[in-house]
Amino acid sequence: MKASMIIALAAAAATQSVGAAPVAQKGVLTVEGARAVLAAAENYAHEHNAPGAAVAIVDSAGGLVLLERLDGTFAASWQVSIGKARTAVAFGKPTRVFEDLVNKGRTTMVTLPELTAFTPLMGGVPLMAGGDIVGAIGVSGASSAQQDDEIAQAAADEFSKTQTASNEVQFFDSKQVREAFRKGDSLVDDGAFKVNASRRDTAGEAEVHATETDIIYALDGSATFVTGGRLVEAHDTSAHEIRGSAIEGGTERKLGKGDVIVVPSGVPHWFKTVDAPFTYYVVKSVG
Repeated sequence: MKASMIIALAAAAATQSVGAAPVAQKGVLTVEGARAVLAAAENYAHEHNAPGAAVAIVDSAGGLVLLERLDGTFAASWQVSIGKARTAVAFGKPTRVFEDLVNKGRTTMVTLPELTAFTPLMGGVPLMAGGDIVGAIGVSGASSAQQDDEIAQAAADEFSKTQTASNEVQFFDSKQVREAFRKGDSLVDDGAFKVNASRRDTAGEAEVHATETDIIYALDGSATFVTGGRLVEAHDTSAHEIRGSAIEGGTERKLGKGDVIVVPSGVPHWFKTVDAPFTYYVVKSVG
């Protein structure tokens, strides 16, 4: 099975109505899409040493989809972040535009009685998918208004990029694929699904993915793969992943060249032994 076939399988899986949650459908922001935006905002804040902030994500009607207060933010930040997001989606523009207008003297904008949520403070940015505004993100409580805006814009840009990527043909020549397997890198990660060129030389930890279904296609080498059962010494490694030192009571299978196994989200799995080097594609359908 070639890389292009693996990618096609993942694309089909990611758009099914059962077992997958695409980040946007028919101009509607999904909960999974909102989670992806939140994750992008949190990653940007962490990478740029931003202090705590509140992040609000609304749909195209201004309805609140997701709200999270990061550690260290001030008490009213969540209300301000919602106002920023609702203002951005109502006008289809970043809220920095309105702060700039007010600062230049158009103060009458803040007296609009019918827009009680109107918040002309930078930090609100629309979310675009397929040329449509599907929602908006609002950020408040970072170290400055400028940083609020940078976090929101970075998350919106990342969301837009994944939407564009999902509609583009992607090609990887044999050299790129070999290099990806050498490093154990991801070939595709667009928010809806991932394609990893994976390599194992030793056994690993047991895992449970809360939101990802793994489609594994073995290329070379072999491994003893365990599914089901119970994790030993289980511990959370992220909001959506649990790991352990081993599995008790699972089903063992020997994976070799050409074998395919599908592990649904929520099912423990573990590479118990590996005859190195073991190389394999993993398609991760998110949802």
